[in-house]
Amino acid sequence: MHKVPVTVITGFLGSGKTTLIRHLLLNSRGRRIAVVVNEFGEVGIDGELLRDCQLCEGEVSILELVNGCLCCTVQEEFLPTLEALLQRRAELDNIVIETSGLALPKPLVQAFRWPTIRTGATVEAVIAVVDGQALAAGQLVGDLAALEAQRQADESLDHETPIEELFEDQLSCADLVLLTKVDQITPAERAQVESWLRQKLRPEVQVLPCERGQVAPEVLLGFNAAVEDQLERRPSHHDHGEEHEHEAFESFCLSLEEGYEPGSLVAQLRQLAQEECLYRVKGFVAVPHKPMRLVLQGVGGRFETYYDRPWRPQEPRLTRLVFIGQRLNRARIAAELQALAATR
Repeated sequence: MHKVPVTVITGFLGSGKTTLIRHLLLNSRGRRIAVVVNEFGEVGIDGELLRDCQLCEGEVSILELVNGCLCCTVQEEFLPTLEALLQRRAELDNIVIETSGLALPKPLVQAFRWPTIRTGATVEAVIAVVDGQALAAGQLVGDLAALEAQRQADESLDHETPIEELFEDQLSCADLVLLTKVDQITPAERAQVESWLRQKLRPEVQVLPCERGQVAPEVLLGFNAAVEDQLERRPSHHDHGEEHEHEAFESFCLSLEEGYEPGSLVAQLRQLAQEECLYRVKGFVAVPHKPMRLVLQGVGGRFETYYDRPWRPQEPRLTRLVFIGQRLNRARIAAELQALAATR
């Protein structure tokens, strides 16, 4: 049987990985795609966003790995999951893996040298998604505190990695770099960012600007690079990482029966982000008198909302939000959101 081509999508928190994969699934040209999501938090928001691509043009399977950073849980979770997935490889055209923003791509690709994996799958490309707006502002990630919260909350993480080195590792392993949020920067800033990125990449690696993940499947798929066989050309700062201790960061979920007006809710969450050690918010919101579900994602003080699909007839119209941060006053957050709903 043929080897299933695998595309690994890397990139920091908030860079646009899930948006990219969602666009791929909605424009898959009938391809049968399995997506492995390295989720974080008590509710699989990213996995559900992908699973709800009800207009997807092909057959889609979503698998969520929630026990920690993929490159640190390769043997315990990733390998068994991939082995089970490959038992039905005759039903698959492609596998897409969305890593957490903290994952080192090289250890993950090395897993495809495992005897039970290499006969059934090959990594055809590693694609790094980078935040053009953040880079134009002189940062590698839109909200560093949110990334650090994700890092410290993951007890499985066994590599202490400076952000700069992690970014370089993702670029050094990439076959393609997608520069997102280019609509949020000027043409001069975009040219400067692209020039800076190319200095850090192998000569054959292209930088492709994109908006809201709108990249054709033919661009993302079909590289046939067999990355696992050429890792020596992709150096890493962390081939010999050491374990380290973690501070107490946390995540929790609120499931609320109330509905919310988007502007008021975002304003309240932005205020909470300033007053609490709140780094990331993501989830679904019930909006009064609206038949569609609202997706909400926030990193630091930056929030994005959009309607993704209608509520299903038997689906509870609940507002479900995941909060990620440090020393969070859960009672206060819940009380303020409930009080906000009561003022409608």
